[in-house]
Amino acid sequence: MQTENELKNRTRRHFFGECGMGVGSMALASLMAGSSNAAMTEQQSGAMAAKAPPFPARAKRVIFLFMAGGPSQLDMFDHKPMLNKLSGEPMPQSFLEGKRFAFMNSSHRTNLLGTRRQFRQHGETGSWVSDVLPHTASIVDKLTFIKTCKTDLFNHAPAKLFMNTGSGQFGRPSLGSWLTYGLGSESTDLPGFVVLQSGPRGPRGGSVLWSSGMLPTTYQGVPLRNKGEPILNLTTPSVVTTEQQEDVFRAVRELNAQRLALTGDGEIATRINAYEMAYRMQTSAPELMDTAGETKETLDLYGIKDPGESSFARNCLLARRLAERGVRFVQLYHTNWDHHGGPTENLEEHLPSVSRDIDQPCMALIRDLEQRGLLEDTIVIWGGEFGRTPMGEVRESTGRNHHIDAFTMWFAGGGFKPGISFGETDEFGFGPVDQAVPVRDIHATLLNQLGISHERLTVRAQGLDFRLTGVLPARVVKEVLS
Repeated sequence: MQTENELKNRTRRHFFGECGMGVGSMALASLMAGSSNAAMTEQQSGAMAAKAPPFPARAKRVIFLFMAGGPSQLDMFDHKPMLNKLSGEPMPQSFLEGKRFAFMNSSHRTNLLGTRRQFRQHGETGSWVSDVLPHTASIVDKLTFIKTCKTDLFNHAPAKLFMNTGSGQFGRPSLGSWLTYGLGSESTDLPGFVVLQSGPRGPRGGSVLWSSGMLPTTYQGVPLRNKGEPILNLTTPSVVTTEQQEDVFRAVRELNAQRLALTGDGEIATRINAYEMAYRMQTSAPELMDTAGETKETLDLYGIKDPGESSFARNCLLARRLAERGVRFVQLYHTNWDHHGGPTENLEEHLPSVSRDIDQPCMALIRDLEQRGLLEDTIVIWGGEFGRTPMGEVRESTGRNHHIDAFTMWFAGGGFKPGISFGETDEFGFGPVDQAVPVRDIHATLLNQLGISHERLTVRAQGLDFRLTGVLPARVVKEVLS
């Protein structure tokens, strides 16, 4: 029977003799040291260690406020008096030729639908915002609106995939995975990519939206729960002592390290990192989720009445706390914005309701980040997978169809030029008059602000070099950058 030290020495000799003194050997040496401090050193010097960007960056981190379902830009941000004037009239056929819609037949004339919302200009910049977003209207001078965003796919799950991964196909890395792959994370006791969810259901598409694709699973998003344990099975059972847990942890670590030495399989290194992170998160995750230390003024700013209640507002507060702790990419999903018209998804009742859910918290997040000095190097993004049509759907109540040719997103911080609206749509809001901004350009611009060239951040898989922006041309939208 080999002693523990003999086992460690034999494993070290085997690994170093076979592989030389590379990254894997350094990781194994750290793991074999047998202390949590050594393990933490490995974590910081390994795959998720913070890396300097290739060129000067304006931002260090991203918070993506994802409005799952496709918010209606025509009822929130894109003011079109002519659409209201001609509401009920048929859409000119020239707009519809060659177009496809999820729930409309473009070969038949469809009627224009004006908005019932009241639009006003706000701030020194005079940005148009409707009455469903009074709190957002108060910070328009801090926001950068892009009104001519354009995507390729008109059904929810593929369009969400496209917005998050640059492809409508499964198996590609998400935005957060690309960023942690390229830059690592400044947090040593929380994942580099965290997902928070709110609303009546999860986003269509599910976990593939925060998948690491062909990248090691170290880089995939980690969903945190709003109630109970932040991550299931993270807490040590009461019947297990600290000494027993450490014994199991040490044994599993060494078994995995031996297997890594024999096979060189990167997923085993990922597994080791996952155990190390889970061990540290037993302390860090509950501390993150405990907002008892936040002031009443802060809770009131976000509109949080019960700090323990699951909500988009609480998730926005958690996003700020995650940013403070060095997490690279935080993504909030809030459903449901799929307002086709019907008993549960219409523009009359449900658009104002879901807008109330997010309006004050979005404003609060921007103000809170700014007053703490975090907005300058944090990019905040607001938007969904696509927009909604100027034409109404014939249902029992008012709604709009999915629309991919022009929709609105806003950005704040991280070197985006505040107080501007970029791009103009036609008189009906159907398509860009100029300055269309495809999703690929949005991705290229985000990477640029983080100090990364979208053409150079690649991973080789199946004999090909994959990148977030794909093989089609993409450009950095310099007009929206300061």
